[in-house]
Amino acid sequence: MKTFFKALAPLVIAVIAAGCMNANFKLMTDSRDPMLERTISGTGDEKVLMISVTGIISDIPEYSLFLTKPSMLEEFVSQLNLAAKDPDIKAVVIKINSPGGSVTASDIIYNEILNFKEKSKAKVVAVMMDVAASGGYYIALPADEIIAHPTSLTGSVGVIFMRPEISGLMDKIGVGFEVNKSGRNKDMGSPFRKPTKEEETLFNNLISGLSQRFNTLVLKHRKISPENMKEVMTARIFIAPEAMKLGMIDKTGYLDDAIKDAKKLADIPENSKVIAYRRSFYPNDNLYNGTTAKSDSPISLINLGPLEQFKNINPGLYYLWLPAAGQ
Repeated sequence: MKTFFKALAPLVIAVIAAGCMNANFKLMTDSRDPMLERTISGTGDEKVLMISVTGIISDIPEYSLFLTKPSMLEEFVSQLNLAAKDPDIKAVVIKINSPGGSVTASDIIYNEILNFKEKSKAKVVAVMMDVAASGGYYIALPADEIIAHPTSLTGSVGVIFMRPEISGLMDKIGVGFEVNKSGRNKDMGSPFRKPTKEEETLFNNLISGLSQRFNTLVLKHRKISPENMKEVMTARIFIAPEAMKLGMIDKTGYLDDAIKDAKKLADIPENSKVIAYRRSFYPNDNLYNGTTAKSDSPISLINLGPLEQFKNINPGLYYLWLPAAGQ
């Protein structure tokens, strides 16, 4: 062990010294590096862009000892903005593996896709991987076609409001929390007391309003019968073949099928390029690479294990399938 620390010491000293000499020094690729176009396959002039949405949808960046990882929202919008400047990009395939996320971040991505389609006239295909639930399904709605793997899980069309409640613990340890407020609902949602009946009603109204928006957008983009919509509105999870019967998706298939369909929808040749934006070079890059940089997972001094994903979840309203949030 002593030998290990002796070997590590020069590196630590070098890093500190370099940091003192150059504020821009960094060991790994991070958000300060530009995203560059990389060809995954094809040789034609027209292009299909692959964008991955992986994990909890959030506008919270990740910081660590050596680097910063942009928020999912920032990274997604950056790629759409680059694509909008390239007239050769005729289609975008959005690969979704997400249980959802914050209401606002999900809605912004939804709106950015709509704006991109209007400006670029490019076609968009959404393809679901393991999970595309709640906000993950929400962002798929503007796509010209939604494809799910035969084993994908989707649905969870609804809203969840999460906040801590520790009043019982405080009673046990004999600690109180005093609040002076200007209105009776100023501290609604406080973790230090149970909500009043009025506050429960107000919270339910908030949830109902956001849930109604979600349901309205589903009906706007998908041809779902009233009977099937009742099942969708239970906010349960569906496996892909069930979702297809309900009209939530267009077909089941694989990533290659999504690429082929994107080319057909855009009316471009089969040999058109499939590209991705990367901050790092991958010598054996392929469609299943969902990262833009080799350092996409910041080094953390504390590993939270299965709870690592939850660090991007603050108290609030979410389009989120909670059981999958920690995967």
